[in-house]
Amino acid sequence: MEVIRLSPSDHNGFADWLALFGKVFEEPDTYTGAMPSAEYRDRLLANPHFIALAALEGDTIIGGLAAYVMPKFERERSEIYIYDLAVDAAHRRKGLATALINETRRIASDIGAWVVSVQADYDDPPAVALYTKLGAREEVLHFDMTPLKRG
Repeated sequence: MEVIRLSPSDHNGFADWLALFGKVFEEPDTYTGAMPSAEYRDRLLANPHFIALAALEGDTIIGGLAAYVMPKFERERSEIYIYDLAVDAAHRRKGLATALINETRRIASDIGAWVVSVQADYDDPPAVALYTKLGAREEVLHFDMTPLKRG
């Protein structure tokens, strides 16, 4: 198993990476129903504030992580937020999620980020157990708000 960071040259890899998220989360249309254009994909993967990691077995993507680097306003530092993490069901319990998170932590160290954070749902005990093993747990509330139109 190898962990790589996707780059703009990973054309097929990006599509396979999205397909993995769709399969794991049982939401294929969310991840592959309206694939980003090549220009959008390349711009996203070239953005240093976006992290796309893939766990590979040979040429097959068996795990993926998407994260965002967020520059902070109160100090000259940044933090990384892990937005999505997925491991193919046939490859779970082999350390892939930990390897993906640890690579994110190495990237955080490389860029001087002060923390890596991730959110888990109460009804996902495996994720809660993994994140508890790797970091300090905080109880927070999360709210989604729809955008408002101007005018």
